[in-house]
Amino acid sequence: MAGSCNKTALLPRRRLLGWLAVGASLPLAAACGGKTAEAKDFPVTLSDAQWRKRLTKGQFHILREAGTERPYTSPLNKEKRKGTFLCAGCDNELFASSTKYDSGTGWPSFWKPLSGAVGTSTDFKLGYPRTEVHCADCGGHLGHVFNDGPKPTGKRYCMNGLAMTFRPA
Repeated sequence: MAGSCNKTALLPRRRLLGWLAVGASLPLAAACGGKTAEAKDFPVTLSDAQWRKRLTKGQFHILREAGTERPYTSPLNKEKRKGTFLCAGCDNELFASSTKYDSGTGWPSFWKPLSGAVGTSTDFKLGYPRTEVHCADCGGHLGHVFNDGPKPTGKRYCMNGLAMTFRPA
């Protein structure tokens, strides 16, 4: 009987150890300040005050503070015209409309960015690694990329609509 509780004790212990590891990583993520992209120089560099003048409050929160908009709130999620999606911070061309698809997530989704348009970094904001997508020109946070998208790339670039604007063809 004494050995019978070992298996049941392992699950809570493993769960506890997992949560402790996640908890230990949160201060590291917080120390990064929730800022966008890994520290590097970008062609478009402005002070926080300059970004605040250029962007709406929502755009600033997403692009400069790595925020996330609520799903199904962006008009760009329903955008079906031919054209180009641009960074709302610096007008960098990010995605062609031909690569947009309905992922069912509530955010504009694409299977491929334009060449050289975006960069990626590792985001630990939720306590586990995710691949953050940022604008290659200004470093603004756009969203995340996942490996559950359609062919031919298998990628789902899940973007915040407020981080982008749309220019019809």
